[in-house]
Amino acid sequence: MRGAQVIDVQTGSFMSESVNALLDFENVGMTFPDGTKALQNISFSVNAGEFVTVVGPSGCGKSTLLRIASHLEQNTSGNCRVDRDSIGYVFQDATLMPWRTIRRNVELIAELHKLPKEERRERAQAAIDLVGLNGFEDKYPRQLSGGMKMRASLARSLVMQPKVFLFDEPFGALDEITRERLNDELLSLFQHEGFAGLFITHSIAEAVYMSTKVLVMSARPGEIIASFDVPFSYPRSHDLRYEPEFAELCGHISHALRGAHQ
Repeated sequence: MRGAQVIDVQTGSFMSESVNALLDFENVGMTFPDGTKALQNISFSVNAGEFVTVVGPSGCGKSTLLRIASHLEQNTSGNCRVDRDSIGYVFQDATLMPWRTIRRNVELIAELHKLPKEERRERAQAAIDLVGLNGFEDKYPRQLSGGMKMRASLARSLVMQPKVFLFDEPFGALDEITRERLNDELLSLFQHEGFAGLFITHSIAEAVYMSTKVLVMSARPGEIIASFDVPFSYPRSHDLRYEPEFAELCGHISHALRGAHQ
């Protein structure tokens, strides 16, 4: 992303320098007003076409990282640089409005950006088609399964065609079969759209299957203690999960994660 307009989310000021990364953490720290130190010395970047997953103990600050990137929290030290206007955020829950149809839920972000009605309708339909929800546009969230609700949440974020996608354990509450199917569908979107992805999960297997790189965080205050490049090419087959090389890499990450709890 050379010459793109980016924002320093600590100061809120636009950076004039050219950068390569779409999302960049530089010595980021976070201490909450009550004195709780959540993060320290976090430094890594995510480029277009990279899918980086963070694993770590509960409470180590993984979700705080995403909130800093999205400007929902302001880091107390270091710098986080990202194009704030080009972020998609998928939460742990689908967070759909129960009184809106799926179409109207998917249109929401475009509506907040004040896109003309016809344009947001077209964009919403394209996103609905992309996640495989065509035919369900006029249903309400209560009429959809958990997996379908997460597809609707993905579609809502896709409408504005973000360059950076933040995922906060989006599939953690789903059964294993649905979760694996949505892993495959998200990877298809990743290959199709070419965004920079930052993904949070507690599942090591999910992290390896999805990612170009896996980062391991320590217990609070969270910092990066290990980084693993994932050598498998895309597209990825479901059977990759049963390959010896896959199991070996999961084992290395598990070992690092056990150290993170100490």
